Amino acid sequence: MGRTKSRWLLALSLFGCLSAHAAGPVWALHGAHSTVYLAGSVHVLPADEKLPAAFDKAYADSDKLVMEIDLANLDEMQAAGWMAEHGTLAPGERLQTLVGAQTYARVTTVAAQLQLPMAMLDHQAPWMVGIEISDKAYEQAGYRPEQGVEEQLLARVRADHKATAGLETLQQQLGGLIALSPQDQAHLLEQCMDDLQTLEADMKDVLTAWRGGDAARLGSLLSAEYDSFPALYRPLVTDRNQRWLPQIEQLLKGNENAMVVVGSLHLVGKGGLLELLRKDGYPSSQLN
Repeated sequence: MGRTKSRWLLALSLFGCLSAHAAGPVWALHGAHSTVYLAGSVHVLPADEKLPAAFDKAYADSDKLVMEIDLANLDEMQAAGWMAEHGTLAPGERLQTLVGAQTYARVTTVAAQLQLPMAMLDHQAPWMVGIEISDKAYEQAGYRPEQGVEEQLLARVRADHKATAGLETLQQQLGGLIALSPQDQAHLLEQCMDDLQTLEADMKDVLTAWRGGDAARLGSLLSAEYDSFPALYRPLVTDRNQRWLPQIEQLLKGNENAMVVVGSLHLVGKGGLLELLRKDGYPSSQLN
């Protein structure tokens, strides 16, 4: 898997075993002539992590795989160029000037611990530095984007020659980060560094809730994160849910079954896709 894919997946994973009979993180919604399976993704997983059985059921009954971004048709060179253009500071700007001496000193310490070159980070926007730090920390903790939900499903899609689609472009997905004010970008960078202290415990909590399809627990995790930084979570979670909603409802009005895979925290809690779809007349049932 290319480093560009790794970075954008981790950009949306910054925030953070039940019995074999537990419900999985997949919900079924029914239109007049189609079924849409909404599956909650964890974008990075341990190397030996298998997908819950509910994913197998949903995939087998689907004609199309729909992801946040259509990874099957992502031009990695183009994506890398776009991220370099928008994640690199203007000539003459430096990271320290944007985040202040105290945060910069902390970045220098964390970068040394993670073996990231400050010569590179010095010229990157704070949101991009946050991604670099999280990327390396997840890697060192044994989490791999190439083992994440999307990549495991993509391997099946390629073998089965199923259709794929995306709910948004890379530009739309990362636009919320780019649009953050300098102060909020510095806040994001601080949060990324704070999260390193509890990364493994937090991921264990998320994975336990995800494996069991524990919507209540996932919803509480989202609520806590949203309350801590609404300026970030509004564009990265709730606004995107609203943008995706008409596309999912269009699938429900079609004639083909589809599996829609998005980050798990997009599905649950107030403003989550399951709630939005229920309000529009599409109740869901959880797969076992």
